[in-house]
Amino acid sequence: GIVKSHGGFVNVYSELGVGTNFKVYLPAVEHFPIPSEEELELPTGNGELILVVDDEAAIGEITKTSLENYGYRVMTSRDGREAIALYRQHQDDIRLVLMDMMMPVMDGPTTILQLREINSQLKIIGISGLPISDKVDAAAEAGVKTFLSKPYTAKELLQAIDGVLKGS
Repeated sequence: GIVKSHGGFVNVYSELGVGTNFKVYLPAVEHFPIPSEEELELPTGNGELILVVDDEAAIGEITKTSLENYGYRVMTSRDGREAIALYRQHQDDIRLVLMDMMMPVMDGPTTILQLREINSQLKIIGISGLPISDKVDAAAEAGVKTFLSKPYTAKELLQAIDGVLKGS
């Protein structure tokens, strides 16, 4: 879904006993625009604690590093059950949750509903790698108003967090 949404495609070749080969094709870009000074001014945090819930370790770590570089404190969780346990331990400090919608063990919407039982005012940003998903619809029904599509840029992430924390 992510590759298609960027105008690309995937070829898969598999041979029993040999392995599987994935080839990802994305459109080429002739030049990269140089961001203006205005574009480089991104919103920063003031030490707010954010819980990042994503079963993909690489995405969790990249998100954590990006947020820490812009003034946030970050805790990560790889599934919904762990996220709920962490939230119960640190609910007085956690200001916002970034929630992947598609996870094993406990998916995003189920986790959101349980987090809402603990704190109905908890600020949550939903994250999905698929453009349209029943899980995104379920999260919206649970009161999640802000969503990011994977892959997202640091700018998109920081602006979404800033908007949710400031209530806009």
